[in-house]
Amino acid sequence: MNISYNWLKEYVNFDLTPDEVAAALTSIGLETGGVEEVQSIKGGLEGLVIGEVLTCEPHPNSDHMHITTVNLGQGEPVQIVCGAANVAAGQKVVVATLGTKLYDGDECFTIKKSKLRGVESNGMICAEDEIGIGTSHEGIIVLPQDVVPGTLAKDYYQIKSDYVLEVDITPNRADACSHYGVARDLYAWLIQNGRQAELKRPSVDAFRVDNHDMDIAVEVENTEACPRYAGVTIKNVTVKESPEWLQNKLRLIGVRPINNIVDITNYILHAYGQPMHCFDADKIKGGKIVVKTCAEGTKFVTLDEAERTLSERDLMICNAEEPMCIAGVFGGLDSGTTESTKDVFLESAYFHPTWVRKTARRHGLSTDSSFRFERGIDPNGVIYALKEAALLVKELAGGEIASEIKDNYPAPIADFAVELSYDYVNSLIGKVIPAETVKSIVSSLEMKIVEETAEGLSLLVPPYRVDVQRPCDVVEDILRIYGYNNVEIPTSVKSSLSVKGEVDKSVKLQNIVSEQLVGCGFNEILNNSLTAAAYYEGLETYKPENLVRLMNPLSNDLNVMRATLLFGGLESIQHNANRKNADLKFFEFGNCYHFHAEKKNPEKVLAAYSEELHMGLWLTGKRVSNSWAHADENSSVYELKAYVLNIFRRLGVNFGGLVFGNLTDDIYSVAISVHTRGGKLLATFGVVCKKIQKAFDIDNEVYYADLNWKELMKAIKGNAVSYKEISKFPAVKRDLALLIDKKVQFAEIEKIAYETDKKLLKSVELFDVYEGKNLEAGKKSYAVSFMLQDENATLNDKQIDKFMQKLIGNLQNKLGAVLR
Repeated sequence: MNISYNWLKEYVNFDLTPDEVAAALTSIGLETGGVEEVQSIKGGLEGLVIGEVLTCEPHPNSDHMHITTVNLGQGEPVQIVCGAANVAAGQKVVVATLGTKLYDGDECFTIKKSKLRGVESNGMICAEDEIGIGTSHEGIIVLPQDVVPGTLAKDYYQIKSDYVLEVDITPNRADACSHYGVARDLYAWLIQNGRQAELKRPSVDAFRVDNHDMDIAVEVENTEACPRYAGVTIKNVTVKESPEWLQNKLRLIGVRPINNIVDITNYILHAYGQPMHCFDADKIKGGKIVVKTCAEGTKFVTLDEAERTLSERDLMICNAEEPMCIAGVFGGLDSGTTESTKDVFLESAYFHPTWVRKTARRHGLSTDSSFRFERGIDPNGVIYALKEAALLVKELAGGEIASEIKDNYPAPIADFAVELSYDYVNSLIGKVIPAETVKSIVSSLEMKIVEETAEGLSLLVPPYRVDVQRPCDVVEDILRIYGYNNVEIPTSVKSSLSVKGEVDKSVKLQNIVSEQLVGCGFNEILNNSLTAAAYYEGLETYKPENLVRLMNPLSNDLNVMRATLLFGGLESIQHNANRKNADLKFFEFGNCYHFHAEKKNPEKVLAAYSEELHMGLWLTGKRVSNSWAHADENSSVYELKAYVLNIFRRLGVNFGGLVFGNLTDDIYSVAISVHTRGGKLLATFGVVCKKIQKAFDIDNEVYYADLNWKELMKAIKGNAVSYKEISKFPAVKRDLALLIDKKVQFAEIEKIAYETDKKLLKSVELFDVYEGKNLEAGKKSYAVSFMLQDENATLNDKQIDKFMQKLIGNLQNKLGAVLR
């Protein structure tokens, strides 16, 4: 939000520089990102002076140019060639002297000595649009005769420099969404820092009703959505351009002036944080304002000429026959003020934040008004803002106030009562703050002290501070004004000893595995846990009905919590591949979320939801490329398998307790699953199916592994990873050539082998697969190597033969294997 330095001074007096103000605001929680010096007119009219045209003769080589001599108030008159039709001798004009920079939007050009059709010109006589004071280009500016030549244009037009402070408003600080709101906080800081300051705003005591010629009734049907609604009518106004001072105020903070009526409502919005709307009173059919909701499906055309379909939960400002405005969000096309408007109805209201927020999101609208209403404005500032606006309308547009203020406020919003203990303040801050200082700060923040004891204060917090309703909120306010930097770091630290738990172990192992993968060339990615429900449409593995959906999503691209890490990684792959970086290795740790309707329990709201920590690995592109020492080689699912198994080894997973099996689902085209013997799924890995790759416009195959980190931690809970010397006793290797059915996977052989002996068998490796002639139909040959080793003694032939006979028997009985 842009805050004008000079405008801020209208509400609180101070002698701080703009940079000092920025530092003060940042220290009290209104972080100021930057300070920029600006002028109401770009360039500040530097180099422009008032001149007097002494002579004006037709140009000999042009039918529309004139050769003039102009007195600039000092030195010899200068010759200027001018192409304007209205230039004449005796005029007082605005002249851009040599070297002056003029601006056309973002473009800038410099006035130089030149020749126009052979005649020398030493400057330029300017039109309104050429110097930025208006839009007319019909001719040069002609000033009154009493203007003195040589007067600087910036003095004549009263151009003043100002500074714009870019204040970042956090969602909880609705009270600071205006110049007066920021001034209120700055005032509290000034008082706390021993400076003399006064907080003030213009008096509205001059408000008077001139007559009762236009009495427009107000009826509020939905008092939940509209706790307070006020309005007043003004007759015989003249809609025209605003005076320079008002236009300049708005331009400085980035608001485009429109006309005096609209500019006044924008001024009130940015001055006091009270959104307002102005209706053409002649368009209020039936002479009545009705605040209500409309039937579901009602069509309504807004100011941007878009036709919108209303919900029965959209609060509307209606006349006796039809809706005119989406309350607190956007005006209607046919009810606003125009140049022909003569009578107006000024609206000032307090709308319920939730209603405004939901309506704004429903229609994809975000306006200055909705920004403030949905955060919570001051319900007690409604009438002040209305009176101030009405007085400005009378001053700038004429007219008479033609009705009493209609104020519908059936249930006034009370102040927030807070009991504050001094001990609580000191314990939360970590420093003893004198009671007088506490009272001074809360008073400067407009909190009322209704009772005071030796132990603490009873406070009433004004309702515009929607974020201050508990003692801890008051302490936060006290601390930010007192100054976080004024709380000294203690010389001693008080702490309690705690035992490392499962979470600490999990985090440590995450770091170990991360280092391992980074050493293998992986990059860690961090994706948003919010994702698009569209990714899950038609999937059986992650059914759409099991997604955790957001009640009020920012967009359709972020409307559910992720059920798998897969799609976030594919987005990262797509992003990199589109930038010519296709050889990728990614990993990510992140939570996945699921909804289980069958577990819904009204007494336990979260019973139907689950959250699990997963780890994802992605490979795509080439494993080796452009190397002189190695031919190009594509990544493969076998490379991914090696990374997964190495993670298991690093974690100390007992391979004898694992079950590897084929996996068929709609995520992978080919995949392996890894379970514990108890049936818990530890991991899946394989080739991402073509349909999903195509949806992300990825050309290379993607290999993906999903590790259930929560189950992995359970699987290794009783394991201790130990390190020992290489065995002194030799290992023995035995190979078998097995003729088996084509449907049998190597994983089944591996499983049976580990079940045969968990102590002696160290590894099982497949080194050859053969299918073809000399084999029975439907058969294939596996060549498998088995590594045996005893850690405490040298194996003898009897032990080896016993194991091999038992293994062969198991393979024959369970798989029908035949030795070749």
